Amino acid sequence: MLDKAFDPSSAEPRLYRLWEESGAFAPVDDAAARPFSIAIPPPNVTGSLHIGHALNNTLQDVLIRFQRMRGAAALWLPGTDHAGIATQMVVERQLAAAGNIGRRDMGREAFVERVWQWKAESGGTISRQLRRLGASCDWSRERFTLDEGLSNAVRKVFVTLHRQKLIYRDKRLVNWDPQFQTAISDLEVEQREVDGCYWHFAYPLEDGSGEIVVATTRPETMLADTAVAVHPGDERYAHLVGKCVRLPIVGRPIPIIADDYADPEKGSGAVKITPAHDFNDFKVGQRHHLPMINVLDPQARINDNAPAAFRGLDRFEARKKVVAEFDTLGLLRGVEPVRHAVPHGDRSGVVVEPYLTDQWYVDAKTLAGPAIAAVEDGRTVFEPRHWEKTYFEWMRNIEPWCISRQLWWGHRIPAWYGPDGHIFVAETDAEATAAAREHYGRDEPLRQDEDVLDTWFSSALWPFSTLGWPEKTGDLERFYPTHTLITGFDIIFFWVARMMMMGLHFTGKAPFRRVFINALIRDAQGAKMSKSKGNVMDPLELVDAYGADALRFTMTAMSGQARDIRLSTARIEGYRNFGTKLWNAARFCEINGCVQPAAFDPGAAREQVNRWILGETVKTAREVTEALDACAFDAAAGTLYRFIWNVYCDWYLELSKPVLQGTDEFAKAETRAMAAWVLETILKLLHPVMPFVTEELWDKTADRTGLLITAPWPDLPDSWVDEAAARDMALVVGAIATGRAVRSELNVPLSARPPLIVSHADAGQRQVLQTNEAVIAQMLRVSGVTFDAAGGAGAVPYVAEGVAFALPVAAFIDLAVERARLAKEIAGHAGDIERTSKKLANADFLARAPEEVVEESRERLAESRGTRERLEAALARLEAAG
Repeated sequence: MLDKAFDPSSAEPRLYRLWEESGAFAPVDDAAARPFSIAIPPPNVTGSLHIGHALNNTLQDVLIRFQRMRGAAALWLPGTDHAGIATQMVVERQLAAAGNIGRRDMGREAFVERVWQWKAESGGTISRQLRRLGASCDWSRERFTLDEGLSNAVRKVFVTLHRQKLIYRDKRLVNWDPQFQTAISDLEVEQREVDGCYWHFAYPLEDGSGEIVVATTRPETMLADTAVAVHPGDERYAHLVGKCVRLPIVGRPIPIIADDYADPEKGSGAVKITPAHDFNDFKVGQRHHLPMINVLDPQARINDNAPAAFRGLDRFEARKKVVAEFDTLGLLRGVEPVRHAVPHGDRSGVVVEPYLTDQWYVDAKTLAGPAIAAVEDGRTVFEPRHWEKTYFEWMRNIEPWCISRQLWWGHRIPAWYGPDGHIFVAETDAEATAAAREHYGRDEPLRQDEDVLDTWFSSALWPFSTLGWPEKTGDLERFYPTHTLITGFDIIFFWVARMMMMGLHFTGKAPFRRVFINALIRDAQGAKMSKSKGNVMDPLELVDAYGADALRFTMTAMSGQARDIRLSTARIEGYRNFGTKLWNAARFCEINGCVQPAAFDPGAAREQVNRWILGETVKTAREVTEALDACAFDAAAGTLYRFIWNVYCDWYLELSKPVLQGTDEFAKAETRAMAAWVLETILKLLHPVMPFVTEELWDKTADRTGLLITAPWPDLPDSWVDEAAARDMALVVGAIATGRAVRSELNVPLSARPPLIVSHADAGQRQVLQTNEAVIAQMLRVSGVTFDAAGGAGAVPYVAEGVAFALPVAAFIDLAVERARLAKEIAGHAGDIERTSKKLANADFLARAPEEVVEESRERLAESRGTRERLEAALARLEAAG
């Protein structure tokens, strides 16, 4: 006997162990099975499950479970990323807390060993948490971006690209984190709004004929200025182009140049050019062959390229000193307060500097060409398709990719330097030594590059390196290219584009056929989740409170909401209730002896209600299959919800009660079998989304062999759809559902039993209503069904499926009072609609209000309009009743 309720806390760990121990997560060992593979976006080894992971991994698991049940050799390959800067930061903080020990005190080898020790002890946290979510990854194939196989692949790729002149060393600007003293990627830069100033400085012309005024938010960088730029079309400065100004404080002459970068409408129209400390200025410097002077050291202190009085100062102390010096020189022309975005390191929290330094680069523009073509010709498609525009925009404007990082944790760059600075790039130390011996004619001491590779470099190889490349493994042959990548739009460029480039270059094939971009999750008001706001939702706490199935169904149902998903605990609670509804339906079937005989043929059903539910089941299975095939996860969830809650539980089981309580033994037996068969089909269709409760019911509602996770997906013939039965039952359901709405709108007491009058129906419709009179009377709470063209005084009319009905309710309610109530409610909603409409028509409100506030107003307006329309229809029915 089923328990009264499903207990996720005890069932989920037990069921997950059962799945994992059964080997169900591994792809079937059948050469004829169609391969279907997904490579997990590897979470950071330092990480723990956050709500974004819950969404992304739920959708992957839904897809892999669906394909597994369809008979595919389904592989979901898990793993974690070594997360260079994040992991190094974790261990450095531990060392500092343990005794203020720095990594440089330990030395590289000891520090790296300490990180590996931490990884062994704590690095599996997120993998364990994914299990709690129900992720059916093949854990036997789990990979790590620093494991031996992936490390071999990384070295192979680096050496190959270097020999092809697609990796090179160059001096360029990078995002520099002064605390970690390393280059970081754009994704690790966080723009924060801060209060600052525009300082307006006068630069005297070298010939003494005047001055030119520039403005800056970073006065300390003027020590590295190498030009002043004006727009070529700016007539105010045309006579100055080619002349020089004498750079205050520093004293060196710098030219005035003409460049489109200068905006005549902004400030004075003249801008200082500091190629070594600004990304835009760097490009100007390249165009005009300007000197590039770096005045900062790796800790963002002023270096020896600046005047002696500034050397050794922190950049912000130098800023104050520069401003004071300009004031003293009489060259400070103004200070303008400003609130502006300043780049910060997302982990260090310090201001990031554009910094000129020698780094390793990939010729991304060359590699981007084939990756662009693969999306253009449809070998890889984005869903939703509009994200292709974002992909193309980034790829067609791609810059060289800086791949070196000044860290110790990561893939050390396979490059060695000879005593004269000659570089030897090789996969191993022995190969580098041999190359040096050939170059010098003798053995010479070599020094390996101290830097490690950008984490995105190794993760760019993820789809094929995890399958064994560069070895020609069976997994690589069978599962590459992967089929679907599910990821967030924020890493289309950082990860998706780079996997496309590397996959095509090294295998000749795009790494995936489809890229599904999932939305980002916000709180119920539409605000971004952050610890400072206190609105972060911990998925593990949600699993504890509501069960993994409820969270998974919520993620799936809301996944189609454009860029943002508004998540609330009320939604999760609602979907937990959905699971409870299914559990109670299974208990109803058990109590009523609903068992499916071995020889049961659903297609041979004779009872109208059973032919109807059979057809609805076929349609649902078709819709869910098509939706999951297309990654329309929300559509699949919506179809399942409507069918299970509304069609099966609220209608079919209710409509079957008179049959089960009747005396027709054949009809009772057929209905019991059909109820059990539909329930079994529901468990299969719902399993990818809610795997735990469905697996539990699969085990406890029938004597079955095998697990639901590997049961075959429903493949039901269209011939089982009986359109006549569907039409007839739509009339019965419509008569009851619309009649219930009328009773509710007019506050008709539940105890009232008026007759249901049919005032207009054809002969066939009359027959259907007469046949189903008993169930209509029971479910609509009416005394019976009568046929009267007049309808009668005090009868409220309504229409369902083209049939005119009337409910005589004047004996149970005061029609005048109800008319007045409805009119008052309609007026109230009309006032709300007018006020909200005016607000949304106000351009100032739209411009100033937060996006979530505007969206909330739009939703309120739509809700008020819908309610008013419903109330107006109810009032019209009352007035028609007289």
